[in-house]
Amino acid sequence: MVRRKIKWSNDAKNDLFNILDFYIERNRSKTYSIKLNQEINKSIQQIVRNPNLGIRTDFDSVRSLITSDYQIIYEVFEQLNNLFWL
Repeated sequence: MVRRKIKWSNDAKNDLFNILDFYIERNRSKTYSIKLNQEINKSIQQIVRNPNLGIRTDFDSVRSLITSDYQIIYEVFEQLNNLFWL
């Protein structure tokens, strides 16, 4: 079985960076941002293992998974999951 891959959209990369940067600035510490990033990455690995884990949206191939206070929206293809935004 071929391992699925995650392809991040530029918007998703920017959103994650901005979210993590916001908490670094607000908390004056990287501790929470590191924890949040680990949680998000753990959820993404769960998506890799089980792409149908998220809630189905109005579009057949698009799903949504809530992690912490954020929504990961992704599109499922045969061997690729596209991350749209958080």
